[in-house]
Amino acid sequence: MKRWMVALCSLSLLIPATFAKPRADTKDEADRLRNAGKVIQEILDVPDDIPQDLLDKARCVVVMPSVLKAAFIVGGSYGRGVMVCRQGHDYTGHWGAPAMYALEGGSIGLQIGGEATDFVILVMNNRGADSLLHSKVKLGGDASVAAGPVGRTASADTDAFARAEMLSYSRARGAFAGISLEGSTLRPDDDANRKLYGKDATAAKIIGESSFETPLEGKPIDARLDKATPSRKS
Repeated sequence: MKRWMVALCSLSLLIPATFAKPRADTKDEADRLRNAGKVIQEILDVPDDIPQDLLDKARCVVVMPSVLKAAFIVGGSYGRGVMVCRQGHDYTGHWGAPAMYALEGGSIGLQIGGEATDFVILVMNNRGADSLLHSKVKLGGDASVAAGPVGRTASADTDAFARAEMLSYSRARGAFAGISLEGSTLRPDDDANRKLYGKDATAAKIIGESSFETPLEGKPIDARLDKATPSRKS
């Protein structure tokens, strides 16, 4: 019996660290992933929210769940969420591991009331996606953004939508609508990415390298997006 116990203890020392349980200090990031998954699930389950052809063409989707006006007036002017992109060189594959992102700007606070507001941003071309991977991007300046059209059959062929690199939406009190986020900034949340994936993790690596596996809490986001848009249509 003692020999078996010694053998088991020795074997346990050989198990790679990658099989260890998630670190306790990633609770906030795990909660963020769960909340973002719930938001995208609820929005995509409503047929008259985001036009299907826009979902089909989107390179990335940014989800900022439960943003409060107080966060912009008192708490540092930002909302926290995730960005999920399609895999592959040209963003044509299945949806990959989510990276942590922050949305900043006082103008956002002016557009929301006391209720929690969810923001969703569709990134519509490669230039818009690539610009978000490395640095802070000013919406309406560094990247063009427009309030997105609503309705699965709504026309998205107007010049404003065709030229926009990003299309933005909000949901509050059950109401879903396009919203202008011009003047706001979107940036990688570097601290949160390192906490969730490791000290060498960056948004560019998480999204661009297949070696990063989607955390358990983020898998519902990928699964729902893959179900809604299994492959990108040009």
